[in-house]
Amino acid sequence: MTSLAVPEHPWLLPGELVVPGERDRAHPRRTTRDWVVDGLAFLVSLVWVLFATADALAPDPTIATALPHDWMVGVDALIGLVCCGLLWVRRRWPLGLVVATIPLTLFSLAAGVPLLIFYFTVVVHRRTAIAIGVTGAGLITNLGFSWLRPDPNLTYWETAAWGVVFSLVVLAWGMFVRARRQLIVSLRDRAERAESEQQLRVAQARHLERTRIAREMHDVLAHRISLLSLHAGALEFRPDAPADEVARAAGVIRGSAHAALQDLREVIGVLRAEGDSPGDAPEPPQPTLADLPALIAESRSAGVRVNVSDTVDRSGEVPAALGRAAYRIVQEGLTNARKHAAGAAVTVDVAGGPGAGLTVAIGNRWPVGTSAGGGLPGAGTGLVGISERVTLAGGRLAYGRDDAGDFRLAAWLPWPA
Repeated sequence: MTSLAVPEHPWLLPGELVVPGERDRAHPRRTTRDWVVDGLAFLVSLVWVLFATADALAPDPTIATALPHDWMVGVDALIGLVCCGLLWVRRRWPLGLVVATIPLTLFSLAAGVPLLIFYFTVVVHRRTAIAIGVTGAGLITNLGFSWLRPDPNLTYWETAAWGVVFSLVVLAWGMFVRARRQLIVSLRDRAERAESEQQLRVAQARHLERTRIAREMHDVLAHRISLLSLHAGALEFRPDAPADEVARAAGVIRGSAHAALQDLREVIGVLRAEGDSPGDAPEPPQPTLADLPALIAESRSAGVRVNVSDTVDRSGEVPAALGRAAYRIVQEGLTNARKHAAGAAVTVDVAGGPGAGLTVAIGNRWPVGTSAGGGLPGAGTGLVGISERVTLAGGRLAYGRDDAGDFRLAAWLPWPA
């Protein structure tokens, strides 16, 4: 199991956790909590220096850890005071301070508390190997301290054992704090990562939903606008047409324009809606196979010759998604015929049943020359959308010129039994 790496922040206090980016590494600033902890550590160390100095000056040799010379007591007190002052800069150089002051642990009792704080800081904020190395060095100097500063009430080995106990307690405490910080960092990273992944999934779902809506609108608007173009082209080509034909064409144009605007209004309403929850089914309009006769009638009313062969078994039981895909395939085939083969007859064959699948085929003569009214531009996105729809449904799609030279669009969609 790989251990988590704790960020190395040389100015960190024991018990402090800094998230990367919250502070400027070049110019760290102490927070109110930093000042409180630093002040508390300084005061505790200062009290210990005074206590240790007073103990060394005690006239009763049974309670004093004596030094060979009296002037050493003053030096020890001075060393303790210096180490207390260094507590304010240990955030920046914790390991350096430990390395520089570890020889003082051979004889200094007054500096014991600040030196333990230096050691604790290194254990918390440095690798385990460094912490163990510093601990080993401290245990060695502890043997020398027990010899240079013997306790009159304890034997040499008892004094050394107490030093070992203190060192191991500080080591265990520091490693516990370090492990706890690793856990906090790990949980925080997991929470941030989970939140980011959730936002990404929502964004992807919305993107897919809008792509699905755009594909539906392409199918609908391309069909409506091709009808508008067909009748407008007829009026342009025959300005002297009888009044009843002109009125009928104008009525079809008005109806198609109204239907296109209605479809567009519905989809724009969906796109503007806040807090939408994308689902598997596309937004309205959602035609089914039962709407296929109306689509054929609409094309015939526009003057397109459409021959239909419908041999679907149990057509009333066609699943909604399957019927919608078949409807869109026929719609795209009729739209392409009006765009690129104006005046050509179109054949629509729909067959199949449960278990055998649903086959949809649309064919028309290959266009020759250019249509009189000029055709609508096509980007080929309709066939791409139909191909994606068929692929998602688990079917197959083929289109192009057949052996007879005609254009043919054919699809097979699975229909579970």
